Amino acid sequence: MSAEITILLIEDDREISRTIHGVLQASGYHVVVASNGLDGQKMIDSESPDLVITDMMMPRMGGFPVLEYLKSLDNPPKVIMITANEGGRHKAYAEMLGIDDYLRKPFAMDLLLESISRVLNSSGEKKEAETGKPKKRTRKKST
Repeated sequence: MSAEITILLIEDDREISRTIHGVLQASGYHVVVASNGLDGQKMIDSESPDLVITDMMMPRMGGFPVLEYLKSLDNPPKVIMITANEGGRHKAYAEMLGIDDYLRKPFAMDLLLESISRVLNSSGEKKEAETGKPKKRTRKKST
């Protein structure tokens, strides 16, 4: 994978965050990390990631408000939600908000890497990243 692809990881558990960060970085991705949804939302604007991996339950701002924010963007990044939550309603709501994949913790890192590859390849993000053209994340105009 090219370091041109930026992944924003939004995860409040330091150990999980460190593990995922290390695996993604070793796989050649450029990884930026936020420990809550509020900081993650700011980093979406400043980093213009190709992919956001977000936890559902976090302090200050959880994953659902992040998904709602992403839905307001003209050119949102792809999203994988990770959670220990077993509820089917949460998954259905996340899907309604436009996630590209949903992984229940604990999961094998191989499964995460396969999900990332599938999500990025299905969107053509890899080709966009290789062109070197920066992507602007702008809010949709409200009517």
